[in-house]
Amino acid sequence: MPSYLLFFSILLLLFPFSTQLQSSQAWSLLRLQRLLNYPPFLSNWNNYTDICYAEPNPYVTVVCYEESITQLQITGNGTSSPLPQSFSINSFFTTLARLPTLKVLSLTSLGLWGSVPAKISRLSSLEIVNMSSNFLYGIIPREVSILRGLQTLILDHNMFAGHFPDWVSSLSLLAVVSLKNNTLDGPLPDSIKSLESLRVLDLSLNNLSGPLPDLSSLTNLQVLNLESNYFGPDFPSLGKKVITLVLRNNRFTGGLPSSLSSHYMLERLDISFNRFVGPFMPSLLSLPSIQYLDIAGNRLTGMLFQNMSCNDGLVYMDLSSNLLTGSLPTCLSSNLKNRVVLYSANCLASEDKSQYPNSFCLNQAFAVGIFPRKQKKVSVHKTAAVAISVAASFVGAILLVGLLMVFLMRRANTRKAMKIPPRRLTERASNAYPSKLLADARYISQTMKLGALGVPSYRSFSLEELEAATNNFESSSFLGEGSHGQMYRGKLNDGCLVAIRCLKFKRRHSSQNFNRHIELISKLRYRHLVSALGHCFEYYLDDSTVSRLFLVFEYVSNGTLRNNVSGDGGQKLTWTQRISAAIGVAKGMQFLHAGILPGLFSNDLKATNILVDQNLAAKISSYNLPVLTENMKNEVVSGISSNGLKEHSGRAIHGSKVDIHDFGVILLEIITGKPITLHIDVEMMKDQLRASMAADGAGRKVSMVDPLVYKGCCKESLKTVIEVCAQCLSKEPTDRPSVEDVLWNLQFAAQVQDAWRGDSHSSEGSPITL
Repeated sequence: MPSYLLFFSILLLLFPFSTQLQSSQAWSLLRLQRLLNYPPFLSNWNNYTDICYAEPNPYVTVVCYEESITQLQITGNGTSSPLPQSFSINSFFTTLARLPTLKVLSLTSLGLWGSVPAKISRLSSLEIVNMSSNFLYGIIPREVSILRGLQTLILDHNMFAGHFPDWVSSLSLLAVVSLKNNTLDGPLPDSIKSLESLRVLDLSLNNLSGPLPDLSSLTNLQVLNLESNYFGPDFPSLGKKVITLVLRNNRFTGGLPSSLSSHYMLERLDISFNRFVGPFMPSLLSLPSIQYLDIAGNRLTGMLFQNMSCNDGLVYMDLSSNLLTGSLPTCLSSNLKNRVVLYSANCLASEDKSQYPNSFCLNQAFAVGIFPRKQKKVSVHKTAAVAISVAASFVGAILLVGLLMVFLMRRANTRKAMKIPPRRLTERASNAYPSKLLADARYISQTMKLGALGVPSYRSFSLEELEAATNNFESSSFLGEGSHGQMYRGKLNDGCLVAIRCLKFKRRHSSQNFNRHIELISKLRYRHLVSALGHCFEYYLDDSTVSRLFLVFEYVSNGTLRNNVSGDGGQKLTWTQRISAAIGVAKGMQFLHAGILPGLFSNDLKATNILVDQNLAAKISSYNLPVLTENMKNEVVSGISSNGLKEHSGRAIHGSKVDIHDFGVILLEIITGKPITLHIDVEMMKDQLRASMAADGAGRKVSMVDPLVYKGCCKESLKTVIEVCAQCLSKEPTDRPSVEDVLWNLQFAAQVQDAWRGDSHSSEGSPITL
């Protein structure tokens, strides 16, 4: 054999030909494509595609090894709609089970819905599972514990319910567990202490409660995020490798442990909006790795001094709403680039009008049973001092018992509110998705993530910041005045445009009276709401009560929905864009009703109160906030909705149905393209619209419809929206549909419209013509 032939033979032995994927696994991928309703980003999959060597796709990653698939990652395009009613989660996982060599499975934002079946255990080789941002519900199946090689489990932004699974202890290799933004409840089981490999535990935005187990045995834990649960009362015991610790918005109380100052790897610490009391540890400012420190909304005491030291890497510090005295450290007050320092609502020596007098912090400390450290100079009358201390202790004990009773009652009421039975859906929606899926949809709030919203964290502003943003509230920044105060346009130092509402009060109130209102406002962060960015109090100098309240919102500059529908704003939305805007308003309405507690109803929804951003996303700018009413004396807040139904205690008897009616008027403007300013016109236009759709002859059918609409829409899509509009405008509130029913039908109309646009030969979706 010639030498060159021998050489090539050796090369062939060393580098075998790449082989095609096993036919069974290729078939499985094509079936997955069909079960996912043929998404556009999988359009290049067909019978002739060697998927293992297909062209790169930002939405799809397939990795093969020796004719088998080891990694399958599919990411949707960000839409939040569930897959069609024909989708079967059981069939989907049956098909996945034909890929037994899978080590990495990532299926995010695909609209998957249903309860994860037990057959997930057949994928015994799995090491990484990520099924975030879907519509999965029910309990996390125990069969996941059979996946002994599992290292990462991410199920964020779904609707999983029940307790945190106690079987996780059998997954000894688990390093990442992220279940944020679900509806898990109950305590965290002690079994979690056995996960020695655990590095990341994110359980934020759930309903978990109770004391935390001792987590000091998790020596590799680096990230612990428990934000917005009901954990407490004791500060958790942790290992020394923690880098991120977020306990924000829970039920923790008592003092901060001294061991906290020894966490030298800690970069982010957020304990805000809890019930921590006692002295603040200045050593936290100088931790060697600290970058983000938020202690706002507690009752921490202590005196700060100008000569205190801070870590140079500290870029965010929020000391607001505590009982701190003394002077702001020079290391925090110096104007360093990229450093944010917030310290309002304390008793610090500052020209900032947001500070209380020292007596306020002293009285508040006594009220919650915190006794400031005595100075060296002691009064001669020791007996009187002892008597005063005993009396203060007695008063403090009574107040603590009272606070505990209020806490227990509020917690019981909250739990009761969480157990609202699922809404009964009607007509088309009742035959589609399970009622539990739609009723629990309020908990799906992936857009609440600040990164997704693109807006900064909610915070307290100083009056100086707002004066600088509006050039001292000069007339050129004035936007208008209504029953709820004056509106100004401003620009913050970071270039962020804001809308500032100024509220003046006839009666004097302490800032404590506004705490529950501020807490509610801070939750108004959703992609289809004009998000609240913060607030600012202005005080009377004589008694430190609030004279004015400023509410800061994001500024939306692309005009109102009415302008974008009628064309007054320079552009006119297409039918597809109008359906998308209507869906956005419905989602915003759903969030106001059920995404926050307590819900907001009778929100004066109208086309002029819906703003459109640069991406043509609709944002509701009107909320029925109790703080906007003048009567702040009692808990009862009264108001009149846009169609005259009275409201009591922030919830109308038919509060949600009031907004549904107003939403019907918005749909009427979307369909006709005509502004509706009088209620008398609503019934007339609704009857004409119904009659036009029931009449024979295409010309009469489109007589009421905006010409731009009927030139670019299909019959079934328009008919569906008209039916929704008519139902929303029913005279009897009980005859109006639920917001979930509205959402489903509008999404159906959008799907029909998209299908018609993609299939010009469809007979069902023929265009409406004259």
